[in-house]
Amino acid sequence: MAESQYAGRGQQQNRWHSDPGKNLTFSLLLNPTFLEIKHQFDLTRAVSLGVYDGLNPLLGNALKIKWPNDIYYGDKKLGGMLIENLLHGSRIKQSVIGIGLNINQEDFPPSLPNATSVKQILHHDYDILPILSEICNNIEAWYLRLKAGQTALVRESYLNRLYWLNESHSFRSNGDVFEGTISNVKDNGVLVINNNFETELEFTFKQIEFIR
Repeated sequence: MAESQYAGRGQQQNRWHSDPGKNLTFSLLLNPTFLEIKHQFDLTRAVSLGVYDGLNPLLGNALKIKWPNDIYYGDKKLGGMLIENLLHGSRIKQSVIGIGLNINQEDFPPSLPNATSVKQILHHDYDILPILSEICNNIEAWYLRLKAGQTALVRESYLNRLYWLNESHSFRSNGDVFEGTISNVKDNGVLVINNNFETELEFTFKQIEFIR
């Protein structure tokens, strides 16, 4: 676990900022050799669910998973993760999972106008080690479910906790803004949005922007 992080990497080279000693910034090493490459998004699902379940007793149902792997409270970003997989043949040999969560930080740089923290939400300082323990326990639980072949449960649970699921909102893709509703996430992690013409549109990472 890192004490501070000023240039942490997020998905697609996004940056993460953390004040010293106030937040959780940690990494996990897993060996999900049971997972085929084509199912690697299920690991993202399992880890996201573990983080969600670790924080839910504190924050309640306003907590959501924003596709693909950010943690939101309301419309504010509480944290996120980056998973880097080492592949061997058709399977995943090793995964390094970096997780950053805002716990006690009160002020964020202007470049992060959408950030929030547990303290900003609940107006209370929290010991980060028990929160870390809860998150790791829940990540382990979801990882073991995935390993036991409970893939359908993992996928359904991830979808049910998804930010903006079944809600009409604005999105931007290739410079064009449109209204749509998130309806599904495919097995391979592709996001499915239904537009106003009842057409299913599919998006991979960084092809779609959520507009608040």
